Amino acid sequence: MLFFLLAVIFTVMLYLIMRAYPRYQVDSFHAVVFNYYSCVLTGLVLTPDPAVFMEVRWTAEGTALTMALGAMFVTAFLLIGLTAQKVSVTATSLAGNMSLVIPVLFGLFVFRNNNKVFTGLNYLGLALALVALALGAIQRSREPAGAANTAGPKQTLWIFPILTFFASGTNNTLINFLSSRYYPAGQITVFMIIACLGAVVIGTSILVYRMVVHGHKLKFRSVLGGLILGVPNFLSLYFLLLALAAFGNSAAYVFPIYNILTMLVSALAAWVLYKERLNTLNKWGLLLAVAAIVLISYQELNL
Repeated sequence: MLFFLLAVIFTVMLYLIMRAYPRYQVDSFHAVVFNYYSCVLTGLVLTPDPAVFMEVRWTAEGTALTMALGAMFVTAFLLIGLTAQKVSVTATSLAGNMSLVIPVLFGLFVFRNNNKVFTGLNYLGLALALVALALGAIQRSREPAGAANTAGPKQTLWIFPILTFFASGTNNTLINFLSSRYYPAGQITVFMIIACLGAVVIGTSILVYRMVVHGHKLKFRSVLGGLILGVPNFLSLYFLLLALAAFGNSAAYVFPIYNILTMLVSALAAWVLYKERLNTLNKWGLLLAVAAIVLISYQELNL
């Protein structure tokens, strides 16, 4: 249970740290790039036997595809940061957790690797997840009263949670596919480090291009913000994997509870630290999200 709670805490820390970036004038893209340097270092520290990397075939198809996954890592993380900053931490958590619908649908209809028969209640849960996402995406702009931009920017805020939903879902689908196809169970940490190395290469290349061609300035605060972010980023996955192992690798049992707790703790932490308030539709979205996750996995929860 300790691993379970640590996974939730470090996941919520991700949203809260990225939400704080504008206050400290941290460039989100620069921070995301250096976040993956920190992820790689954290992963290496936690790897029991670094010699395992000597066995990696760096020219193999699986390794190349895993490195390419780094591009999706960077994209998804940028969208998470934008959603947390422009909309709310709760909306970010909701979009990220509801994105489980995408890998579930791919598992059912594309990969056909689902280990249970879906019932009408399970499909109802998937539908409710989409409704919950839509309700959670409706937010008020943080522009101060009397600001020049009016209905236009406020009406377009919903796009950030939607994009985060699709990016996170695609990311998780690719992680599930590549890790299960190319890596044995004991090499999940190796898989994540290789993917983060890909993110380092891709993100750094884009960053250097921006600095050389467009004259972007790299600030120490952005580098530091990214290095700080990378630790909970890697640890959130690390402890989630340990929690899965502790519960007999029952993903269908662990992920629903993990997602529910992450959403609820995110909403509470955002209210305490940033005074974020949910409107009526957001509250309904949060309740529907909990109901959706329960319905999707009610068999494993023994309900």
